[in-house]
Amino acid sequence: MELVPADPTVLHPFPDQPRVVLLKPLVKSPLIEAGEYSYYDDPDDATAFETRNVLYHYGPEKLRIGKFCAFGTGVRFIMNGANHRMDGPSTFPFPIMGGSWGEHFDLISGLPGRGDTVVGHDVWFGYGVTVMPGVRIGNGAVVASGSVVVDDVPDYGVVGGNPAKLIRTRYSEDEVARLLAVGWWDWPAEHLTEHVRTVMSGTIDELEKAAPRG
Repeated sequence: MELVPADPTVLHPFPDQPRVVLLKPLVKSPLIEAGEYSYYDDPDDATAFETRNVLYHYGPEKLRIGKFCAFGTGVRFIMNGANHRMDGPSTFPFPIMGGSWGEHFDLISGLPGRGDTVVGHDVWFGYGVTVMPGVRIGNGAVVASGSVVVDDVPDYGVVGGNPAKLIRTRYSEDEVARLLAVGWWDWPAEHLTEHVRTVMSGTIDELEKAAPRG
């Protein structure tokens, strides 16, 4: 029987479930990058991910999402555009209100930012997660429902809470290094299709043996 990879270019991978969208064919903003097969699930309007789930995104910082990530309903990314001055008596952004206040736009331009927000490959986000600006979430990480991620998450870390704290790591330091070296998310689609069961339920030894050669 011929093994056929799933199509990473379709908007709705489950035709009878419009609540699920693949992000790569969905996003149009040059400020958002999404890897193949990463998906968002929302019963209201999953196709509005760019405007409902990526907030205060005025640039130039980008949101970079890896491959094979799963986003539960209500996951939101707060971008650097939400920043306000905190070095004076008021944090209110007077210049954006216009009028003569607009003459003081220099007071809110060039505010310090934390850079791009980066999500690695194979990251699972639970329901209602909030990610703050400039955070890096490592490959294979799991973010528990309702978490507010304010700091970087290590590869294969499991975090939860507000602010999110490291609960445990899914593998030892040595095992994480081996998994990163295998990098199954970069395997050719046909090879990955052949070894899906190993990727989902195999051991690291089995995964290493299944890796493409050459």
